[in-house]
Amino acid sequence: MASQPSDAAVATAPVHVAPTVVKIVIAGGFAVGKTTFIGSISDIDPLNTEAAMTEKSIGVDDAGGVTDRKTTTTVAMDFGRIALPGSLWLYLFGTPGQDRFLFMWDDLVRGAIGAVVLVDTERLDQCFPAVDYFEGRGVPFVVCVNCFDGVARHTLEDVREALGIPPEVPVMYTDAREKAATKQALIAVVQLAMRQLKKG
Repeated sequence: MASQPSDAAVATAPVHVAPTVVKIVIAGGFAVGKTTFIGSISDIDPLNTEAAMTEKSIGVDDAGGVTDRKTTTTVAMDFGRIALPGSLWLYLFGTPGQDRFLFMWDDLVRGAIGAVVLVDTERLDQCFPAVDYFEGRGVPFVVCVNCFDGVARHTLEDVREALGIPPEVPVMYTDAREKAATKQALIAVVQLAMRQLKKG
């Protein structure tokens, strides 16, 4: 007959707690650095849905000076995860950048506490759909100017004015390749979401 575990053994057994999940969306125009942003900070190998760019994308998918070097594009989403102390998991969902994939955004954004809008100041117009989307749905977001090659070509106030962003929306520099920079952007989103939650 098998012996039953003692009360002491039961009391010291590790308790597995289901993680609390928080979701943040990374959005912006085509080739602005969303996949790179998630990959720079994710604890796991990011899931991405990259597809090879073909001749049909010529004249449709324009990444400015990097178009010739870009051979793939996200066609559904990117996904990464960060495990934080206290059994908290941060899920990162990257949106596809082209307008033809906007129909997917409602599903990707559902349940998110906030968003990062990545901006390439050389193609500022490509982030307008993301800004309009989050403003229209009341989703807290921060605007992050991706400093390609480590160079900031415009001041943050110039970017704010060009985008018509109100003062309560944080605007900051980032580098999608650098973990420390992407971490600061995500912290800004969480802080903004907490402030809005307290107001509400």
